Amino acid sequence: MADGTTGSGLPASPRRFPSSGRWGRFFQPALFFFLLALLAGLLVGLYVPPRWTVEKISLDVSEDAHGRLFYVLEGSRTYVDDPVPIEASVLSRERIRAHNGAGDSPGATEQYVWEPGRVDGEPARLYFHLVAKRHWGFWSLLPAVVAVGLCWITREPLMSLLGGILVGALMLGRYDVTDAVFVENFATKNAAGVLLLYLWLLGGLLGVWSRTGAAQAFAELMTRKFVRGPRTAKLVAWSLGVIFFQGGTVSTVLVGTTVKPLADKEGVSHEELAYIVDSTASPIASQLAFNAWPGYIQAFIFVAGVSWLATEALRIRFFFMSVPFCFYAIFAVTFTFLLSLEKSPFLGRRMRAAIKRARETGQLDHPDAEPLAAKELHISHVPEGYTPHVIDFFAPLLLLIGIAIGTFLFKGSPQVRWAFAAALLLAMALALVRGMRLKTLVEGLTDGLKGVVLGSVILLLAVTIGNISKDTGGGIYLVELLGDRVPYWALPVMLQMLTIVIAFSTGTSWGTYAVAFPLAMPLAWAVAQANELAHPMFFMTICFATVMDGSVYGDQCSPISDTTVLSSMCCGCDLMDHVRTQIPQATVAALLAAICWTAVTVVFC
Repeated sequence: MADGTTGSGLPASPRRFPSSGRWGRFFQPALFFFLLALLAGLLVGLYVPPRWTVEKISLDVSEDAHGRLFYVLEGSRTYVDDPVPIEASVLSRERIRAHNGAGDSPGATEQYVWEPGRVDGEPARLYFHLVAKRHWGFWSLLPAVVAVGLCWITREPLMSLLGGILVGALMLGRYDVTDAVFVENFATKNAAGVLLLYLWLLGGLLGVWSRTGAAQAFAELMTRKFVRGPRTAKLVAWSLGVIFFQGGTVSTVLVGTTVKPLADKEGVSHEELAYIVDSTASPIASQLAFNAWPGYIQAFIFVAGVSWLATEALRIRFFFMSVPFCFYAIFAVTFTFLLSLEKSPFLGRRMRAAIKRARETGQLDHPDAEPLAAKELHISHVPEGYTPHVIDFFAPLLLLIGIAIGTFLFKGSPQVRWAFAAALLLAMALALVRGMRLKTLVEGLTDGLKGVVLGSVILLLAVTIGNISKDTGGGIYLVELLGDRVPYWALPVMLQMLTIVIAFSTGTSWGTYAVAFPLAMPLAWAVAQANELAHPMFFMTICFATVMDGSVYGDQCSPISDTTVLSSMCCGCDLMDHVRTQIPQATVAALLAAICWTAVTVVFC
């Protein structure tokens, strides 16, 4: 229109890459950026030798009945075979320094070592796991920078992730990208689990619900009984996020798929819903940590000679002691609650525009949005003669929740694939018993698979770029960059910033914990001793909380994170719309947390 608006009254969207003449298409910013990054990746791989560094991980070692040394990692025994004195190790500092000077690689990448020390005042051997890792300096961040940068420029996550993967493959010398990168990453248990859960099981369940009208029946019931508008719809989403505190993918998928039909009916924008779902996943899991998190993290925080971290039970206790100081998680959950009440003290410009658009025009997505869930899944396709009923929704959902929580209680971790498989089978059985033809049911199942193909592929690529970023050593480089000459009052925020960058560039909080905690906890102890702090345990608790929360923030805001992709997919939101609208609120929460950590450290340590 002449006044620069669309027919709906919204501002007309500018063309993404205006071009002039027939040569304009060759000078688009995204293409130029990508080609430059490809060239840089190739040159780095060919001419820049990697720098090797050694991670020294303290081990809480015990003896079995046969006298063999072992430690517990992720619930399983790992044996310490043939430990050598640290000065005789092939990974000693002197030997690694010599390898870096010569530009070659060490003869081994990991080794168990010991050195004399004291435990509870008594002489003892202290055991460590030395792991050699390589990085290319600041170039190690190039694959993640390319993927994230292209996402921001083009709003096309599929091609952006592929671009980052290709650049990383060139850096690593994996020129046979199909076999050395894609087949190697896709032919894994993790990739198979992604396809099984998020393509076949989740897609199939959503497709069956689309045919039976189950989600719409649930939305209509909730509207009659409880929900009276966007505010109460968002409160339902927030409450379910708290209830499903297992965190990560479990919370994201359960809350997103449950609440979306209700929120759609009440005119809640998909950006709002995705933000609530994402911000009540990992932040809640770190606060209500009756899940797999403490058992996983405790293995990385053992520090020799620190009495309150001496045993697994003490380390888990230390984890729960840190919960009140996970200020980012507290602020993030509080902000989403206030957003649900429509009393938020701060909203970014894009989020305010999304809320206004949804309330005034009924458009739940931006006009240029490309939701990760296909439009076919947003509406019902109930066949003639079939009457939707809430039993089609509640029975599979309750079975899903029951199996997820039950397996968590009895096995220690929720068996999400079991839960979704059982829910899908029950949904199909109910549809057939209630009179739906098998052919119609299979059509719904097929439509469901088609509807989540794009999201599943993006999720696989996000996992792949995360692995590439780990292989190029971006996190290792950042850890090495931090060093140990840090003022004690600045260390908590520096650890927060470090873990934010690592998690944002790798798309994983748990992977960041494995990289950062073995550095952060010994460093916090050393800084506390060097500064003769009156309360070293409290100081280490604050540093622990900053690593926890920095990783959660980076993971939550990263466009290559699995939970970010799943939040977008399950809420029917455009991936980059979700990223752009949630970052301002999350950043304010992170800044407030940084202020609190610094103040508490200065006043009480």
